[in-house]
Amino acid sequence: MLAAMAAVRLGPRPEDEGPLWAALALALVIAGGLAVRRRLPLTAYAVGTAGLVAEALWVGPGPLTPVANLIGVYYVGLCATPPRARLGALLVLPGVLAWFAPEDRPASVPVAVVFVWLLVWAAGYGTARRNREAEDRRADRRREDVLAERVRIAREPHDVVGHSVNAMLVQAGAARVVLDTRPDRTRELLAGVERTGRDALTELDRLLGVLRAEEDPDDRDDPLGLGQLVRPLADAGMEVRLDIAPEARELPPQLRTSVHRIVQEALTNALRHGRARPAEVTVGRREDTLLVRIADGGEGPAPHYRPGRGLRGIGERAAALGGRVEHGPGDGGGFTLSVGVPLP
Repeated sequence: MLAAMAAVRLGPRPEDEGPLWAALALALVIAGGLAVRRRLPLTAYAVGTAGLVAEALWVGPGPLTPVANLIGVYYVGLCATPPRARLGALLVLPGVLAWFAPEDRPASVPVAVVFVWLLVWAAGYGTARRNREAEDRRADRRREDVLAERVRIAREPHDVVGHSVNAMLVQAGAARVVLDTRPDRTRELLAGVERTGRDALTELDRLLGVLRAEEDPDDRDDPLGLGQLVRPLADAGMEVRLDIAPEARELPPQLRTSVHRIVQEALTNALRHGRARPAEVTVGRREDTLLVRIADGGEGPAPHYRPGRGLRGIGERAAALGGRVEHGPGDGGGFTLSVGVPLP
């Protein structure tokens, strides 16, 4: 901009134009103000407007000076804080009036020019406002993502440890009942408590590894990890039958983990609340939907039961995958939980 303004001033000049040195000095001031238009937009525009007024009064209008001033007013709207941006809009009026003061023009001309200047300012101001709103939306999404990640991380240890602790409590309670009458059975139950605790630590280590690596390990023999899941339940006296479709081997890691946690929470609830002994887990596919069904033969829910934290956690997992959950008393008693999740 400085080179262009200097080139214009060094070209043919009207006789009534002010001294060349003054014109070049003002060109330097005006162009220099633009150099800091992003960091100090209002200061840059104020300097440019002062140069515009001085040039109009003492040297004579230059053809590129309005262009420089338009650039300055745009960056006032774009980069200044809202209060300073509005103050910059007020500086438009004296600058434009001073620019046209030496000329005998109709009043409509400066009014039209002021309108153009304000349109340019409004364009910058509107762009800045949209940018701020977009950044606010991105910040909101980041906060939501962080909150969702915290909920997910908080849910995982609950699912892992809660399942094992409930199985250990059942085993320990059974051991206490037969402590005096069946010492061999007591030893078996206590060995089951030890094994369940060891499995819980292994599962917790695996979970921490998954959280660090952001991916789940690929277990080809048991892709959903349900075989390891039902072993402590069998030690606690709960028979679980698994019916897993071959398609389960092709599920994405995140979906496999979610199915594992859903089944884990459902069986833990069955053991804790329904004192269920037989239970059946079915994982299959119907068209583009993965179906997970857990049915137990326990006592079933109360007539007006309310979902607890476990069922709410299952619902949150399914909802995060775009799925749905249905639960309630089974046709033949007990409790049935059905989850449908769309396949990617």
